[in-house]
Amino acid sequence: MATLLQQYERVVGTEVIDQLWQLARLLDGMHIVHINSTRAGGGVAEILHRIIPLKHELGIDTTWETITGDADFFQCTKLMHNTLQGNRIDIPDLLLRHYENINTENATRLKGLLEDADIVFIHDPQPAAMIESIPSRKGKWIWRCHIDVSSPYRPVWKYLRDFVRGYDASVWSLSEFAQRLPHPMYLIPPSIDPLSDKNSDMSEEELANAYARWEIDPDRPVITQISRFDRFKDPLGVVRAYRLVKDFIPVQLVLAGGGATDDPEGEEVFNEVKASAGDDPDVHILLLPPDDHRTINALQRISDIVLQKSTREGFGLTVTEALWKGKPVIGGDTGGIRLQVVNHHTGFLVNTPEGAALRIRYLLKRRDRLEEMGQKAREFVRENFLITRHLREYLTLVVAITNENRDRIELL
Repeated sequence: MATLLQQYERVVGTEVIDQLWQLARLLDGMHIVHINSTRAGGGVAEILHRIIPLKHELGIDTTWETITGDADFFQCTKLMHNTLQGNRIDIPDLLLRHYENINTENATRLKGLLEDADIVFIHDPQPAAMIESIPSRKGKWIWRCHIDVSSPYRPVWKYLRDFVRGYDASVWSLSEFAQRLPHPMYLIPPSIDPLSDKNSDMSEEELANAYARWEIDPDRPVITQISRFDRFKDPLGVVRAYRLVKDFIPVQLVLAGGGATDDPEGEEVFNEVKASAGDDPDVHILLLPPDDHRTINALQRISDIVLQKSTREGFGLTVTEALWKGKPVIGGDTGGIRLQVVNHHTGFLVNTPEGAALRIRYLLKRRDRLEEMGQKAREFVRENFLITRHLREYLTLVVAITNENRDRIELL
């Protein structure tokens, strides 16, 4: 049976895999640790589930741990997430002290691991304060920010900055997302795994089963948004766009996704979307478990057009997933969606439900244009957003930060 790297070689070519081996040889004997807030739900967990086995196959000793917390902790970190993306909300001091205490408890639990690691990647705000409790750390600590912090609510960013300024480096998805910090700052966009259940090829039988399972008519156009039920994803705006299209074209809408263990608002938003859709039989609102990857894959593949009408977005892995399947994406003109949707080439960027509806109608009336965009979309992802590129940049970062005093690094 082919190894993981051999399977990727068939998709990206020999040269890309050779580069990974060259970088991995420079990290021989090092121990890398990743810390985030959940193993299920959201793009960070998805990326780690795929990238860590690749590190292991390259011979890199890598550990993944998650921070544990109670409802108050995750309420606080959800408020942090929203305010860092622009909401003007004051977080009560009591919640902030609780956030610090939970970070201290987790740092104590993982103290031996964190003190001895050569590289520690801390993902997003949830575990950011752990660094304060590990003063005797041996290795380099890197804060990996996956969200858009371009226009944060300043009091909350100032609070968080007091923790993250102590890191040896930070990583951002886009330069526009970043805030100035007194250490080296790197840009590494996220990626998808073309071999995962969510992105690998599917049989015609599986696709037919998806139509039948969700009572979707294969003879009428399907538009789909796959995302958490989160206000920043604007699912209510998607329902509005669908209704504006349905006045002219007999279209069907699929809104599918779920929550995450670190997102307490998901159920509330889900209920709002259900109320907005009412009893329309052509609106399919699906609450899926976070590991139902084959269903998500099938829903994207049976769709004519995929939406990601976010009002704020760190990156949006579902955009790249849809592009990889040859689907044009109509996305919100914000954040990392701009990096993936090349306007008029791989899809369209929009700001309103009315704009989304206009572009949906255009593509459904111009099937030649829809197919042309889909072909461009797949090749764009192959060149820019597959996991092998992501891993190469992570390894390059580690090589750079552990050899920061050298003028020249040679790959053997």
